[in-house]
Amino acid sequence: MPGTNLTREEAARRAELIEVDSYDVTIDLTGSATTFGTASVIRFGCRTPGAQTFCDFVGESVQSVRLNGVDLDPGTAYHDGRIALPDLAADNVVEIRATGRYMHTGEGLHRFVDPVDDEVYLYTQFETADSRRMFPVFEQPDLKATFAFTVSAPAHWQIVSCQPTPEPVPLGEAEVGGLGRVPVARWQFAPTPRLSSYVTALVAGPYEVVRDSTAVGDRQVPLGLFARRSLMPYLDADNVFACTKAGFAFFEELFELGYPFEKYDQIFTPEYNAGAMENVGAVTYNEMYVFRAKVPEAMVERRGLTILHELA
Repeated sequence: MPGTNLTREEAARRAELIEVDSYDVTIDLTGSATTFGTASVIRFGCRTPGAQTFCDFVGESVQSVRLNGVDLDPGTAYHDGRIALPDLAADNVVEIRATGRYMHTGEGLHRFVDPVDDEVYLYTQFETADSRRMFPVFEQPDLKATFAFTVSAPAHWQIVSCQPTPEPVPLGEAEVGGLGRVPVARWQFAPTPRLSSYVTALVAGPYEVVRDSTAVGDRQVPLGLFARRSLMPYLDADNVFACTKAGFAFFEELFELGYPFEKYDQIFTPEYNAGAMENVGAVTYNEMYVFRAKVPEAMVERRGLTILHELA
């Protein structure tokens, strides 16, 4: 069945046919206010050489598709949110360049302009099947792989993903939609462990941050709290950090397992269409949990329960 919905039968067949090794994903946020550049290099194996499959992308357009060194016609290969991949080898590399659309529905890569200061804030929401709105991907949770993200963006932005944020490399200046001509930079993240695509994440913008750390075994795990600049006066960082640290200690004892990732960032995001999302190393929350006025203790407890739920 063609279309943007993946059926259970299609997912089962694809999982039987291929095993995905890695993604190298490049995202360019230095262009217009409506679209962004995206590219994926996907390495994967096929258990039945000569078979065909497809990867997923829901976006503005696909400029090029190269499979094992052979260029495919994107006009023919890309249809109904799918990119056809014919005549597979035992080991495959597909390189895809495309243009994605910023969303305003809390799906894929969401773009928000703060009415207070006109700053631009971006964040992703991929559950259940919307990583394909940011980059070409085999969009099903049982096809896990490593993900290495490279992001170009305004140099003054915070860039957050599943792995610790690297030092940016300056790229000069560029005309960025909604911001004018500004300095831009590139961030190249280390590969993640093997993950489902829907728990990867990208957060970008001039978010303000408060930092701390918590002990896990013999190491310190960095903690970060991010929010829009205009909300920082209301961010109750002490309470959120206290709840987070208590959760780390409780779950480590309960599961007899230390936190398995390198850092733990929590980002309060605007126009969020859910309560929160347990992205690896970059948990996103609805801004309703940043209280602008005194609230009943029950609301503070509700936020604490959400923090613990996402951490678990």
